Amino acid sequence: MDFDFAAELPKIVQLLIGVAAFFVVVAVVLILVDRVPMRRRAWLHAAILLLPAVLLLTIGLVIPAIRTSMLSFMSGDGQSWVGADNYAWMFTQTEALTVLRNTLVWVLLVPILVTTVGLLYAVLVDRTRFESLAKSLVFLPMAISFVGAGIIWRFVYAYRSEEQEQIGLLNQLVVAFGGEPQQWLQEPPLNTLFLIVVMVWIQAGFATVVLSAAIKGIPAEIVEAARLDGTTPAQMFFQVTLPSIRSAVIVVMVTQSIATLKLFDIVRTMTGGQFDTSVIANEMYNQAFRYGETGRGAALAVFLFVLVLPIVIYQIRQRREALR
Repeated sequence: MDFDFAAELPKIVQLLIGVAAFFVVVAVVLILVDRVPMRRRAWLHAAILLLPAVLLLTIGLVIPAIRTSMLSFMSGDGQSWVGADNYAWMFTQTEALTVLRNTLVWVLLVPILVTTVGLLYAVLVDRTRFESLAKSLVFLPMAISFVGAGIIWRFVYAYRSEEQEQIGLLNQLVVAFGGEPQQWLQEPPLNTLFLIVVMVWIQAGFATVVLSAAIKGIPAEIVEAARLDGTTPAQMFFQVTLPSIRSAVIVVMVTQSIATLKLFDIVRTMTGGQFDTSVIANEMYNQAFRYGETGRGAALAVFLFVLVLPIVIYQIRQRREALR
């Protein structure tokens, strides 16, 4: 394909202007910081350096958040005020209630499963001969995007009729043991559980690394004292290891809860939200951009923000207590 320089010239000019503007802003900030009187530098430095970030956050987050909140009380075309109708739809219509139910299932299961799998794996491979290799293998899925993971697992769950050769790994195993192939992603509510498996597969490596580091941080004196007292492996885990890494477990649970609430890619890639598998983020996209119901999409976005907010506040309080 030939490169059309004339057609691309406006884009190149815009790029150069953007880069130049960035350097101009940085230069102005540095000049202002350098010329601030020494007696006032402490708070003026902070104000000058934070100003660009505050402006960008205001433009990119605060204003859109206010606009979205306003849209949630308006009609699908954004032209008329409908009050709380969009929120009433969310909590009364069957399809919307299914979305909320699926999201609840995700939020309840994913953090628990990811933390449990990561913790058990971290304990089992701790100080073993092949610890580094074992951690590398479980962490590998983290390098794959959610979309890529969704495509991979679509092939795992792929279905063909019984007369055809199966290309899906799961159905191939079922057929090999004398069973009939199943349409795993089209059978609610089990299809939601099959999607959750993908999320756990991706995130278990993160949990393993964080919790393994926390386990290694347990003071050796505590471990030795517990062993001298004759504790069993089960007692060591529940009475020594688990209480000692409580803060790390909370971090993993909170991180996974927020990631699960925002989940979009896996559902979008594997089912598109069909067959009763949609979640809030996916339905928000569908309502706003596919069905033209911007009011409902905005209401879902606001509700998602409300769900995430308590978790964020809890995490902030935990970090403050840890720093005291």
